Parts: sequence; structure tokens; C-alpha cells
Amino acid sequence: MGNAEVQSIHVHPVKAFRGLSPHEAAVEPWGLAGDRRWTLIDDGGKVVTQREQPRLALAAAEPLAGGGVRLSAPGRAPLNVTVPEPAATVPVNIFGTKVEAVPAAAAAHAWCSAYLEAEVRLVHMDDPATRRPVDARFALPGETVGFADGFPLLVTTTASLDALNSLVAEGDRAQEGPLPMNRFRPNVVVAGTEPWAEDHWSRISIGEVVLRAARTSARCVVTTTDQDTGVRGREPLRTLARHRRIDGRLVFGQNLVPLSTGTIRIGDPVRVLG
Repeated sequence: MGNAEVQSIHVHPVKAFRGLSPHEAAVEPWGLAGDRRWTLIDDGGKVVTQREQPRLALAAAEPLAGGGVRLSAPGRAPLNVTVPEPAATVPVNIFGTKVEAVPAAAAAHAWCSAYLEAEVRLVHMDDPATRRPVDARFALPGETVGFADGFPLLVTTTASLDALNSLVAEGDRAQEGPLPMNRFRPNVVVAGTEPWAEDHWSRISIGEVVLRAARTSARCVVTTTDQDTGVRGREPLRTLARHRRIDGRLVFGQNLVPLSTGTIRIGDPVRVLG
């Protein structure tokens, strides 16, 4: 694969909120430390994402000591939210899977509801080692995940984005491209590969950490949402439908599951092990 390396790292403390781009991150069995341990749910317990609320792209969550988060969003005074004490959990429906989570304080629910103008609650995954198994069709025994869509980490490559943007430009009369990588909300962005190389990975190392490729990443309407404005367009789904439909799924990126733990850093070499 040549001199492939980590170009950037992205952590999303609250699912669907704006991500952070640290220089390094600890890899835990269920994903990057602090990534998607919090999520919003509606009054029926269903997870709320940018699919339903594109304005979440404009909300931010910065990590606080002890696992808490500082919420901020346009028109709202920031709010510090601490990790709730272990107590009665509430059921969370994440894409048809039932998971237990611990509700945050009432002030957090009120803050998020006021911003979205819809009744939501903020909940925390207290024990990612046990709460949510990875889909058994694509998992090894004992693998778990936080509130990410389905797998602990998502990796994308700059070469594939360049190739996709070339395809967008060929057929884009609306001038929606080029698209930035944040449309795809990855955890790790790798530079120095061939386009679409990640489709064929089965096992890689990032620095000292070994990960297995579980499944290419199916893309949804969130990718059409401008992460700086919350405004939706038609790309990249229109172009993916024409050029990147695999087994009936529109794909971009690769889902990974850690086989070991450690710390990854910008500039770490990325090697294909199989």
C-alpha cells in the first residue's frame, strides 16, 4: 500500500453532533475513547440523528473530565453535562436493536429539546463492554459497540474521496461538489492509498493497533447534509447510486473492529495485514 498513514482522527462524543479532531486517540475494544458514548432519543426511545434532525450538525460536544460533555449550539448558552450516576436505565432503539442506557439530568433534556424544538432526551452508555453487541452476522464473539451506527470505527481514505469527487464533477449540474470528508463522519482518515483500496481490506494495523475490516460502510441521507450549515443536497448519494452500489448498498468507507487496543496518532503508518 506504499506509505499510507493516518491523516486525521475524529471523535464524536455525542452521536450526530459535530466531531472533534484530536492529534491522537485511545482505541478501546468498542471504538475510540469517548466516541459516541452519548446519544439523543425521542419520546419513544428511538435514537435521533441527523437523518431526522440535520440541525444536529451545528451542535457541538466537548469532552469534560470524567466523561462528561459541554454542549453548545447556535442560539443556546453552553451546558456542562456530567456522566449520570448508575441508576435505572431506559430502553434505546438504535436501528431496531434494543439497548439500555442511563438518562442524563433533566437540564440536558431541556437544553437539547429547546435547540431542536422537539422532545428529546440525552442518554449515556454506561458500560460499552456489555450493552450492545456488534451485529452477529459480521461479528466475532464478544465484540461490542457504543452508539455508532453499527461498528466501533469507520475508516475512509483521501484517495477514494478524490475519486468520488471526480465522479460527482462529471455528473453534477447542480455544482454540489467537491464534497469534504466530514460528510462521511469517519473516525480515521487515511492518506496514501489507491482509490477504493479499503474495499478489499480484511485486516490492517494503524500504528500499534490491529483491526479487522467487518463490512463496507453503507451510506444514508446524512452524507447529503452540509456539516457547516445543516442544509441538504443530493450528493453524494446520487453519484454513489450510479457508481458505488455493492450488493444493493451505496458504500463509501470501511467499518473496523479492534483486535487489539492502544493509541493511534496522526502520521501513524497504516499497513494491510490481509
